Amino acid sequence: MSGAPAGPAIRLGTRRSALALAQSGQVAKALEQASGRPVELVSITSEGDTNRASLSEIGGQGVFATALREALLRGECDLLVHSLKDLPTQVPDRLTIAAIPARADARDVAITRDGVALHELRSGSAIGTGSPRRIAQVHVRNPRLHTVDLRGNVDSRLKRVADGDLDAVILAAAGLSRLDGDPLGGLQGELLGLTEWPTAPGQGALAVETTADAPAELRAALAALDDEPTRIAVTAERAVLEGLDSGCQAPMAAHAVVEGDVLRVRAVVYAPHDGWRIGIDVAETLNAGYLDEEYIRQHGSGNGADSADGADPISAARRIGLSVAHRLLERGAADLLPRS
Repeated sequence: MSGAPAGPAIRLGTRRSALALAQSGQVAKALEQASGRPVELVSITSEGDTNRASLSEIGGQGVFATALREALLRGECDLLVHSLKDLPTQVPDRLTIAAIPARADARDVAITRDGVALHELRSGSAIGTGSPRRIAQVHVRNPRLHTVDLRGNVDSRLKRVADGDLDAVILAAAGLSRLDGDPLGGLQGELLGLTEWPTAPGQGALAVETTADAPAELRAALAALDDEPTRIAVTAERAVLEGLDSGCQAPMAAHAVVEGDVLRVRAVVYAPHDGWRIGIDVAETLNAGYLDEEYIRQHGSGNGADSADGADPISAARRIGLSVAHRLLERGAADLLPRS
């Protein structure tokens, strides 16, 4: 579309952090182009932004979404932008994930002062992260390291490394890429490969959420932002988490990629501290009608991604993810997981 956007502004609800504002701003620009209307950001404070306790103590990553969703349902904004890995697998009935744009880099990054690789850091080095998954993966990569629970925005985390308080922090590559300028400011980053260091379900992807009864014009504009290969992959990843029946703070990882009509999924469940883990890799054809019907019936539709007949690729991806979870549980993963 040409010219300045016209019509009433679309109100996009977002958290106040620099990263949330940056990624919401990117979605806002794309939505302005798709809709021909201006988009304004509406800042909303969540409990996760104000409570400094460990995420595992205050309800996991879902604490970031609750206040935003309440504001959306009150009519204070028209849509929300979340980091998809922060969203619980169950989407409220009155809401829908209307778009999942193309995913950014799904990897984690280990940030140090001098570029020493994580597996080469000296014994007792302090590694900052509040994620049970990352804590477990640090102990797999280098059992001699000491992990420190860490909260706060990207700048405050990096400052603790720069000041020498911590020897390293683990952050998401996607978040760093969305910030303006050079967020590392001279610090060094080690990208952690997804084969040995798979990440959280949905990591690197954004979820654009609106109400189920949103105007058709808005839903059509949001649909233009959706990337089907990303939606297929993250649907499978979130189905693994759903099928494990554990919360967003579970020490587990799942990463999926679409290659033609084949979906490849790698999922791992970790013991918290001793390096033990149970993993599985699968490659399934999306049009194969992959069935584990009894297990799927027991766990319901949850994700909002199922169709009535299960024939579409999104439903197939969810079936594959649930089957991966089933296999992990059969191999003993339940003994490693907290119950949600």
